[in-house]
Amino acid sequence: MPTTSSTVSVSSRVLVLGLGNDILTDDAVGLLVAREVRRRLGDTPGIAVRETTEMGLTLLDEIVDCGSLILVDAVQTGCVPPGQVHEIGPDDLPQVTATSPHFVGVGETLALGATLGLAMPRRVRIFAIEVADPYTLGTQLTTAVAQAVPEAAERVVKLARSWM
Repeated sequence: MPTTSSTVSVSSRVLVLGLGNDILTDDAVGLLVAREVRRRLGDTPGIAVRETTEMGLTLLDEIVDCGSLILVDAVQTGCVPPGQVHEIGPDDLPQVTATSPHFVGVGETLALGATLGLAMPRRVRIFAIEVADPYTLGTQLTTAVAQAVPEAAERVVKLARSWM
């Protein structure tokens, strides 16, 4: 993990980070959106697109030193139909009630990085795609979620470019 310092500088790089599990049906949507964003952006200077199956504190290794962060992940609120794309900021994240002392959510990870004096992103947006089935073993998204990938990718690309 990067060293802590009160003078750590944050780069101007934009990081698009797709989260998910590619063997749990709809939970792979963040990974698939990141792949589509990478295809659309190509090698755009200043924008990095990555995927990870990690979560919690291990995300610090991915996000430290990037100037702006766009996270893409699955969410299941049950309040809107599958395929709906939510766009929120880190302050909109609810406080996670941990079921394990080892689980830390995105909001807590960002706060901990800042508390430790790490170079955290100045700007953060989260695109969370409402999913129907994030638990069944499988490699195909449900229809409504698969149809949301192009829209989510377009919104992410537009934001990433605007942050350059």
